[in-house]
Amino acid sequence: MTKEQGAFRTIGELSKELSIKPHILRYWEDQFAVLTPLKRAGSRRHYRPEDVMMVKTINRLLNEEGYTIKGARKFLSARRRGPEMVEDAPQSAAAALPLAGNGQEDNSLILAELKTIRDQLTNALNHA
Repeated sequence: MTKEQGAFRTIGELSKELSIKPHILRYWEDQFAVLTPLKRAGSRRHYRPEDVMMVKTINRLLNEEGYTIKGARKFLSARRRGPEMVEDAPQSAAAALPLAGNGQEDNSLILAELKTIRDQLTNALNHA
């Protein structure tokens, strides 16, 4: 039996629905301040529809787009205007926020990649 779209979900139901283990969902609550399910008697978690949407967004950022937890946290805090803004987020890793560099070598790799992208864009504009 499936619940209606707007119904609250327990951690077990959400876990099964999205194929994410419950301990991962609890970990994400610690890591992402924007994820705050209701806690009822006995600390039972109840995920509201906006919480479900946030979990789907976090899952997409981490597992499909390759964000780190720190990068996903930055992305979500920049989009904190509302859950609908998060759903409109870029769908590719190319649009991801850059990760913090660990030194000169990382900076030169980023610079080389940016130059490659610039050259590709210039070529595309010349052929258009």
